[in-house]
Amino acid sequence: MKCPICGAGNKPDKHDDCPRQDGCPLYDVRALVEKSGLAKLVLDGQTYTLRITRAGKLILTK
Repeated sequence: MKCPICGAGNKPDKHDDCPRQDGCPLYDVRALVEKSGLAKLVLDGQTYTLRITRAGKLILTK
């Protein structure tokens, strides 16, 4: 099965072996938000909310 994120042959939640040219981390947002469609992210003590809209877009709010 090809990865829907990077196109490699890995499972959708395993990207350790996916070829990435820029070397930055790759995350499956749907795995982060699970069924709720929301994820809380913390940066320097500030909490942000990441959500997927009905149109499939991402919104990050403080």
